[in-house]
Amino acid sequence: MLRKPLPFLLAALLAPPLLAQGSTPEAEIFFKSNCTACHTIGGGRLVGPDLKDVTLRQDRAWLAKFIVDPAGVIASGDDYAQKILQEAKMVPMVPAAGITPAMAELLLDLIEAESRLERSQFRGAATQVLLTDAMIEQGRRLFLGQVPLSGGGPSCLGCHSVATVPYFGGGRLGPDLTEAYARLNGQAALTGWLGAPPSLVMTPVFRDHPLSDDEINQLVAFLREVGKETGRTSAASFGFVATGTLFGVAVLFLLNLAWRNRFRAVRKPMLENSKR
Repeated sequence: MLRKPLPFLLAALLAPPLLAQGSTPEAEIFFKSNCTACHTIGGGRLVGPDLKDVTLRQDRAWLAKFIVDPAGVIASGDDYAQKILQEAKMVPMVPAAGITPAMAELLLDLIEAESRLERSQFRGAATQVLLTDAMIEQGRRLFLGQVPLSGGGPSCLGCHSVATVPYFGGGRLGPDLTEAYARLNGQAALTGWLGAPPSLVMTPVFRDHPLSDDEINQLVAFLREVGKETGRTSAASFGFVATGTLFGVAVLFLLNLAWRNRFRAVRKPMLENSKR
């Protein structure tokens, strides 16, 4: 019986796991960086649909086109694209930065290969953390920028607002996040989205300044709590209107005070002449 030499055994132990047949390292890296925030392969729906066996549900050429230009396919009125958009609660898919037709084909190869496995590496997290009151408060402070993000990224308030932000509210570059928890289908999807935001604006910013796992969970807890406070006028809107009204009244009062003698040079002589 032949014995394997020690160097061969060490190489076998230290070698990385084999890729799923049909996938490539390039496609795996791209999928992890750009797709896992919204999709799983066999782990259920997040923001977007579970991609397991997606090439059996829809024509591959259609899928490749949609991956490269989702907005164009949706705008064309395509029925399947409209169905996907409705199921995603009207959250449209954003094309990944650097996506090309060739990469779209590699991604579809990867999805097909992973779909054949009993358990895909892209199945997603099995468990979710319990969101506590302390996490809600810390998430609020992170959102408002009262506590800096550990990775050095900008605070959420610079680009976004929520209903509980007082007075003039937050930034307007990004959407209002009051309903983000519900729109992104809950904790799992929002957690994945914050971990690797598939946004043309956020991706380049947070690629080098990622949120920590604790920060993600705290922001998710805060946004879940904010989402419960629906059906009322936004505190930000109310504060803006109230402040504007008070400012307007103050300006009118000051103008009236400054011009209180504006008609005296005309009215006083007219009144004196009328009494004669």
